[in-house]
Amino acid sequence: MIAKLIRRGIATLVVAAAPLAASAADLPPAYKAPAYVAPAYFSWTGFYVGLNAGYGFGSSDWSASALSLDPSGFVGGATAGYNFQTGTWVWGLETDIMWSDMKDDVACGPATCTTKNTWLGTTRGRIGYGGWDRWLPYITGGAAYGSVKAENSLTGSTSETRFGWTVGAGLEYAMWNNWSVKAEYLYADLGKFDCGAPCGAGTPNDVSFKSHIVRAGVNYRF
Repeated sequence: MIAKLIRRGIATLVVAAAPLAASAADLPPAYKAPAYVAPAYFSWTGFYVGLNAGYGFGSSDWSASALSLDPSGFVGGATAGYNFQTGTWVWGLETDIMWSDMKDDVACGPATCTTKNTWLGTTRGRIGYGGWDRWLPYITGGAAYGSVKAENSLTGSTSETRFGWTVGAGLEYAMWNNWSVKAEYLYADLGKFDCGAPCGAGTPNDVSFKSHIVRAGVNYRF
């Protein structure tokens, strides 16, 4: 008797559960969120070398003679540096050396006075944003150094290697994995020096040199 009741109860449960099982089979599969995938950024990490060329223009004041000159001319040379990328930020150190033709002449009494920059170099830190595909906008700043020559056509000249500072900004674009091109602006201040008797006829004469440099470049990254 008990066995019959058990069998009858099991049969009743099976009949009752059948519609529920059919309904469950018709339900859509449970939604599963896709796994998070971090965005892939172009990598700027690595050592690089390159070439640059452009135009420089600036100012040079002679204190004792009350002269103001505007040296300008072609600049061009070589670049080397290293980038390290953390996420979207690119940290770098770059140095360059350029031949310079920046100069200006003005009349100073019966003579001609000249300020000329024959070479210019910089060593700078760079901070860039690498989250725009292959574009890298950046700011830069550091040390500047170069040769400044002040000359009076009648009394002589004085040349000195000067050290100063520079700041600027630029935009670099990676054409391929190893090659990139850039456009850059730098402001460089080499301070001033005493040209002495050759420039002031016996009077101490401080000569300053400041320049704006606009240039383009191409880099190869290893």
